[in-house]
Amino acid sequence: MAGIPHDHYEPKSGFEKWLHKRLPIVALAYDTLMIPTPKNLNWWWIWGIVLAYCLVHMIVTGIVLAMHYTPHVDLAFASVEHIMRDVNGGHMIRYLHANGASLFFLAVYIHIFRGLFYGSYKAPREITWIVGMLIYLAMMGTAFMGYVLPWGQMSFWGATVITGLFGAIPGIGESIQTWLLGGPAVDNATLNRFFSLHYLLPFVIAALVAVHIWAFHTTGNNNPTGVEVRRGSKAEAEKDTLPFWPYFVIKDLFALAIVLAVFFAIVGFMPNYLGHPDNYIEANPLATPAHIVPEWYFLPFYAILRAFTGDVWLVQLVQFITFGIVDAKFFGVLAMFGAILVMALAPWLDTSSVRSGRFRPMFKWWFALLAIDFVVLMWVGAQPAEGIYTWISLIASAYWFAYFLILLPILGVIEKPAPQPATIEEDFNAHYGAKAHAAE
Repeated sequence: MAGIPHDHYEPKSGFEKWLHKRLPIVALAYDTLMIPTPKNLNWWWIWGIVLAYCLVHMIVTGIVLAMHYTPHVDLAFASVEHIMRDVNGGHMIRYLHANGASLFFLAVYIHIFRGLFYGSYKAPREITWIVGMLIYLAMMGTAFMGYVLPWGQMSFWGATVITGLFGAIPGIGESIQTWLLGGPAVDNATLNRFFSLHYLLPFVIAALVAVHIWAFHTTGNNNPTGVEVRRGSKAEAEKDTLPFWPYFVIKDLFALAIVLAVFFAIVGFMPNYLGHPDNYIEANPLATPAHIVPEWYFLPFYAILRAFTGDVWLVQLVQFITFGIVDAKFFGVLAMFGAILVMALAPWLDTSSVRSGRFRPMFKWWFALLAIDFVVLMWVGAQPAEGIYTWISLIASAYWFAYFLILLPILGVIEKPAPQPATIEEDFNAHYGAKAHAAE
């Protein structure tokens, strides 16, 4: 960790010295495992190891599935059934892969909201945050293309709807859509492209994860107080930190074991709970499902996409100003991607000098409402776009943008924060001091 004094790896034996001069891989592993970590990290910090596990889990199970999958519109659905029925352990591999995506997104949403609450996006960690958002976007693209591969009804029509959004871009939309599909409609070329990209993108994600880890190892880990580790001397730094190994590794592995116990119980006893029954019907371009619903982890942004119809005054105003260039469909696309963009811009939208939400009394309430708002968007995204659901999605979408674009800048100016501890050691002793001394 740059800037925090700590012991670095020193090769001792002749072989270690020889290897260290040519490939300092042992030093890299040692410095990673023994990196000084704020001693007051709580259980919200365990989702990083869950995400690391999920990435490996998805790559390994995906490679096995790719050995038996056939990316052709006439054979894809049958090849998935072949995996489920004929391949040894195939049904378990597929269920592990399908439900692994859900665990991946659950962990990343908790990870993101933890970062938003504790201010992990603030200086000097802006680049870490941006790289994290790029990982999230790559995950969304990978998951969307993976959902198309089983070539069921929901796969086909989901691909038709989502790729159709690119056609809404004025002027160049139709060309982009045709390039993406490989033709005028979702067909064999589309399936081949999506299969190739679905196989490739996880390795891009792995590279981005390496950069993400490198970034926060350079700036240091944030912590629940938002107070930085003292960097004056090694003795002062040791009062605020503990080595990552064994303290946090054991803690993370314990948490991972609990999460995986629940995950494997779901895979074993209710593997199709989060799936859609229509996806067990082979894709039919002539039969449109009554209600096209994406996977649950896309629902909040799907709700935002559908919220801005031609009846909304803001859409009508933008349409008037742009002389009809930005119609309701394109506005919805802009809103959907804009909802992710404003989250990525949080480091510059948050004007508070206090990093952690723990010491921001007004911020806590608005953030709690944001978390509820996200769940509401997820729920309403699964409902038909009619009746009261349209109003709920519009109100929830409006709050999402208001939180980042209005509330975060204003709260930093008007809010009076609570007193913060001077050091991480002070916070640790206030919460765990008596227990720590008793254990000694």
